Amino acid sequence: MAMVQVSGVEITYARVGHGPPLVLVHGAGLDGRMWQPQLADLADEFTVVAWDEPGAGRSSDLPVGFGLADFARCLAAVIEALRLGPAHVAGLSWGGTVALELYRHHPELVRTLILVDTYAGWKGSLPPEEVAARVEGAKRMLAVPRELFDPTLPGLFAGDPPAAFVPLLDAMAHDVRPETMGAQLFMMAEADERDLLPAITVPTLLVWGELDVRSPLSVAYAFEDAIPNTELVVLPGVGHVSNLETPKRFNHTVRKFCRAHE
Repeated sequence: MAMVQVSGVEITYARVGHGPPLVLVHGAGLDGRMWQPQLADLADEFTVVAWDEPGAGRSSDLPVGFGLADFARCLAAVIEALRLGPAHVAGLSWGGTVALELYRHHPELVRTLILVDTYAGWKGSLPPEEVAARVEGAKRMLAVPRELFDPTLPGLFAGDPPAAFVPLLDAMAHDVRPETMGAQLFMMAEADERDLLPAITVPTLLVWGELDVRSPLSVAYAFEDAIPNTELVVLPGVGHVSNLETPKRFNHTVRKFCRAHE
C-alpha cells in the first residue's frame, strides 16, 4: 500500500504493474479491495491503482463537512502522485460519480473515463420518488445501534453474490464506517452531474450489467445520449457490481478500451 496526504487526510492506495495508469474508484460501502480481480489481471499491461477513499479501508476518517469536490481533490492527488500523466479513470456506482466530479475539476488528469453501473448522482439519474425511497432506506440503515449496522445495499448482484468473493465482501462490510456510508449516500442523493456530461471530451466507456436494478440500463442510455464520445458495453446476465460478477468479461472490456485510447 502507498499513501498520499491531502490537507491532513491520509489516503492509501494499492499500486501494481507497469504501463499506462488505470485508476479504480470503488463504490459506497466498499473499499479498494473490491478491485482485486482487476489488480490481478490487468497489471501485466497497466499501472493499476485502487484507492481507499477518505473514510474507507485504511484511509483516514472523513473530516467534518467533507463534500463531493473534496473526494475529487483527493483522487486528483493520488493521480498526481503517480507521476505518470493523465490516467484512465474507472468508477463503479458512487465511484463513477466521484470520477465525474474529478473530471469537472481536473480534466487534465483524465485520459479516458470508464463509468461502471453508475449515476450522474441519484438526483441526476433517478426519479425523485426513487431518490426519496433510498434516502429513507439509508436513514433506517444508519439509525440502528452500531453493533447491528449492516451496510449491505439491496440489488447489488443479479442473483446471489459470487461464492468466490463472499469472504471478500464480508470483510469489506465488516470494515465500513457508518459515518462514511451515510455521507456517501446522502451526497449521492443531492448530486446532479447532468450539466457536466455534454462537456466531456475524453473517450468514455460505459460498462453496465444487463440486470442492474440499482442503476438500470435506462441510466446508461441517458449517459450514452449526453456524452459526445462514448461507447456502451452491456454485460449480459449480471447486476450492479459487474466487476466481481463477471470479472473476465469486465477485464477484457476495460483492457480493449484502454488499449484503443493510449
